[in-house]
Amino acid sequence: MQKYKIQQKTIQNTSENQWKVFRYVLLSHFVFELPMIVGFHPVAVYFGMAISAVPFPPITKMIPQIFLFFVFEDFFHYWAHRGLHYGPFYKHIHKLHHEWSAPFGVAAEYAHPVEVMILGTGTIAGPLLWCYFTGDLHLITTLTWMTLRLFQAVEAHSGYDFPWSTHNWLPGWSGSEHHDYHHMAFTNNFSTSFRWWDHIFGTNKKYLAYKARKAAEEKTLQQKKAL
Repeated sequence: MQKYKIQQKTIQNTSENQWKVFRYVLLSHFVFELPMIVGFHPVAVYFGMAISAVPFPPITKMIPQIFLFFVFEDFFHYWAHRGLHYGPFYKHIHKLHHEWSAPFGVAAEYAHPVEVMILGTGTIAGPLLWCYFTGDLHLITTLTWMTLRLFQAVEAHSGYDFPWSTHNWLPGWSGSEHHDYHHMAFTNNFSTSFRWWDHIFGTNKKYLAYKARKAAEEKTLQQKKAL
């Protein structure tokens, strides 16, 4: 699988680093994330989230709700993440997550407790607000959303760009290739799921220039091989 690795020359995905990140993430799950999870459930039920075993919500209802949650989280994450790159916020909070310039999957949740709570708010606020205003949300939809959100985060930090990676068949999706540049350059590409906000607010210009430069280098290399 090495040929699919995005940053070929930077190797941080070692057993030692994996174990270091795993220990920290496990601690974070129980100490910082568990209270948010425990607190979310009764609030969502109070707002009207259905928890009955049957009937499950129809897929035609789940898909648009989950899509809205992705859009909301992405917008929230863009501005919160961009704010965390501001001087003292980066130095005292976000820098921990950027310990890995060539990220790997489990490092997706390797972050300062304050960052965990800030960015985690974007994940749980969407379902809570939807439930509050509509009273139409099911636990199964919520769990599906959480699972997909976690998949998105792990994939974005995987460090590999496979032919079957999500961004290669889903237009506008961020994915590993987009977010890996953010870790490598420590700038640009602040979105999580989509590339919209970086494009709209111009925080992808260095990324696009980098891609153009790499494409030109690859073209030159192919021409030399042809000769």
